[in-house]
Amino acid sequence: MSAGDKIGNMADKAKGKAKEAAGKVTGNERLESEGKVDQARGDLKQAGEHVKDAFKD
Repeated sequence: MSAGDKIGNMADKAKGKAKEAAGKVTGNERLESEGKVDQARGDLKQAGEHVKDAFKD
């Protein structure tokens, strides 16, 4: 996994956590849900990168 991919995946997760927290604070369920989706997207991308790395070796 390249450093750029790692940074991008971590950025997606961080953005998701921020959205989720903002949604909880403001009572905005839609924003909170979007945050959870962004976090899941980052996790899936990261898992995909791990699978690609496993097959490279």
